[in-house]
Amino acid sequence: MRKFAAVLALLAVLGMATAQTQVRWFVGLGAGTDEPVIVLQQSLVDAYNASQNDVRLVLEIVDNEQAYDVLATQIAAGNAPDIVGPVGIRGRSAFPGAWLDISDLIAATNYDLSDFDPASVAFYDIENQGQIGLPFAVFPSYITYNKNLFDEGGAAYPPSRYGDPYVTADGEVLPWNLDTLRDLAMFLTVDTNGNDATMGAFDPNQIVQWGFGTMWTDLRGRLTMFGAGSFVDADGNAVIPETWAIGAQWLHDAMWRDHFHPNGPYGNSDLLAGGNWFESGNLAMAQTHLWYQSCCMFGLSDEWALAPMVESLDGTPVAKLHGDTFGIMAASKNPEAAFAVYSYLFSPEVMDRLATIYGGMPARLSLQDDFLAKFGEEKFPGRNIDWTIVSDSLAFPDNPNHEEGMPAFREAESRYQALSPLLENNPDLDVASELAILKAELQLLFDGAR
Repeated sequence: MRKFAAVLALLAVLGMATAQTQVRWFVGLGAGTDEPVIVLQQSLVDAYNASQNDVRLVLEIVDNEQAYDVLATQIAAGNAPDIVGPVGIRGRSAFPGAWLDISDLIAATNYDLSDFDPASVAFYDIENQGQIGLPFAVFPSYITYNKNLFDEGGAAYPPSRYGDPYVTADGEVLPWNLDTLRDLAMFLTVDTNGNDATMGAFDPNQIVQWGFGTMWTDLRGRLTMFGAGSFVDADGNAVIPETWAIGAQWLHDAMWRDHFHPNGPYGNSDLLAGGNWFESGNLAMAQTHLWYQSCCMFGLSDEWALAPMVESLDGTPVAKLHGDTFGIMAASKNPEAAFAVYSYLFSPEVMDRLATIYGGMPARLSLQDDFLAKFGEEKFPGRNIDWTIVSDSLAFPDNPNHEEGMPAFREAESRYQALSPLLENNPDLDVASELAILKAELQLLFDGAR
């Protein structure tokens, strides 16, 4: 009798198992493949599976070097996973059209978006694709400045909040825009004799301190400061946005005429730590992302602080954004079950654990104050840093994003990247002509990819 009861119990378990909907979670396009992170992810999978009986969540880990090819093969074979992530902007752009528009699922489940910055949600609402995800782990950008260099030069600090003006040491009130940034950066650029770049006696061949730099980003990332844009228009044709054309000339002038931005020869010198310009202590201001504070400026003993991005050419700040999300594949056979898992991964408790271990700030507004307080204590103990600008920058993402996909992406990326060395190393560069050549060559690549 007991054996019969045991068999019935086993059959009941098996029946329950077969009735469950399987949801596959693919990890490999971004973070998540290190052993400690795998253990945490698996513990969250186990907790979810133990919490309900309708869905069986299965974790699939693929090494990052093979993940793109593996996912492409699965999609082509009709065996796509249900959820993919964490995945950055560049990673998801490698699979255009592969992501499910989750707008209807958000509406059908009355999913509460009030804990997310609306601009961050809109960031994942992609033209012709829909709402392909929600913000998860975010890396906003802003200006990081060296207070010691400002103090030595007698310059007033930049504003601490978006919308505030720049007030000079003499009390003059100026808009915090590109013109003010240029003037301030020139004043903070100094040669070996102590002359700054506003002086006639300034020697550009003997610079020892620079006012501003855009570091560790590609050409598209640099140009977002002048306005969000793209090298491809809505019809798939090559385009050079007017703001980017102006921006490219501004950057070239900053390096070779106004001398406040490191050029190629200076940029790789020991004076600028071989490329880590801000950590060298010889750069007054830099646009940085949160990941820069997380990884790469612990050798700087100077006091520093954070400031908002300046107004772009249309008067609106643009704080280019890096971020990780999760996407549901358009080919998912169980989108409703996948969204149930998606909601679990985006819950405050799970996001708080995962986003931090992925290295980013949780996108939920309610989690950010605690995250930033812990981040500051752990990364920079003893320093009194106001981290408010990090969260505030989420309201000004570049949309379209500078890492969005393009036709013939790898070839197009290689082509536009070739312009950066020309800007950095050729003082006589005809920027407008080079941009016209770039547009023509991008068009050829785009046409070939149709």
